[in-house]
Amino acid sequence: MAIAKAERLMNLALCLLGTRRPLSKRELRGSIEAYVEAASDDAFNRMFERDKDDLRELGLVIATVDNLDGDTGYLARRDSNRLPPITLDAEEAAALGLAARVWQQARLAGAASGALQKLRAAGMPEARDPYEAQHSALEPRIPVHEAAFEPLMLACRDRRPVVFDYRKSNAVRPETRHVEPWTLECWRGHWYLAGWDRDRGAERVFRLSRITGRVRSRAGSFTAPVPDVVTVRETVESWAGETATRSARIRLRAGSGYPLRARATSVRELGDGWDELEIPYGHGLDAWLVEFGPDVVVLEPADLRADVVDRLRAVAKG
Repeated sequence: MAIAKAERLMNLALCLLGTRRPLSKRELRGSIEAYVEAASDDAFNRMFERDKDDLRELGLVIATVDNLDGDTGYLARRDSNRLPPITLDAEEAAALGLAARVWQQARLAGAASGALQKLRAAGMPEARDPYEAQHSALEPRIPVHEAAFEPLMLACRDRRPVVFDYRKSNAVRPETRHVEPWTLECWRGHWYLAGWDRDRGAERVFRLSRITGRVRSRAGSFTAPVPDVVTVRETVESWAGETATRSARIRLRAGSGYPLRARATSVRELGDGWDELEIPYGHGLDAWLVEFGPDVVVLEPADLRADVVDRLRAVAKG
């Protein structure tokens, strides 16, 4: 079965690369033996769509063109599928190898391994990892446990609008959000989606762990311009609490809250098992403090304390 599929994909790629004009599904079905032998039109359509997606996943750029008679045609232009020679030195190859290892425990493990194989086949040197001998007990990883990660990653890549149910930290029930996804960012071990919220007509950031149910793709194009990567990254950091504009003073139970301690600008022992910390205060700090439950008490500012109390009450109501 694997050999048959590989042969079918190869034949489809050769047809798309060898044509000077777009080929319709009908023409492709009559040109490839496996498609001719398809049991029905539905079986052929399913097979063709899977094969087309597989070729695109492998890196083939397939153009879709509407013919004058209304049919859709397909072709892979040679100029769009020709890459310049790959020239990497040993240090660059080692950096790519290390980056691929980061994803080995995540959903991108297959894509990372496949990318390395393609680069090595194109002549990338086999570079020994300079960190392997000295730090073999340590392995960099990016955790990806949320089921929403993969469909959102594909939606960001393909610029497809999505719909999902999202539960805010201070809400009891999730609500439906219609979003044009821009990019995914990992911050302090949590994944965030930055995009355009169509219902609110504004830029929003969503934490993937609060997405409930299935992420559904929607047809159509984006209605809002996509900002550059730097702007999106700054937005994620700002909404997640990275950009601090003030300082907050909290009480933290001794022996707990180490991420808070790492970020604190000052720590003072209060006795009775409590410490007082001063930490940068930015948007999203209230949601982060709630995660530490009874180990944290906000002293000031008053608005931060009120926000934390409101979130805790919402959680207590269930």
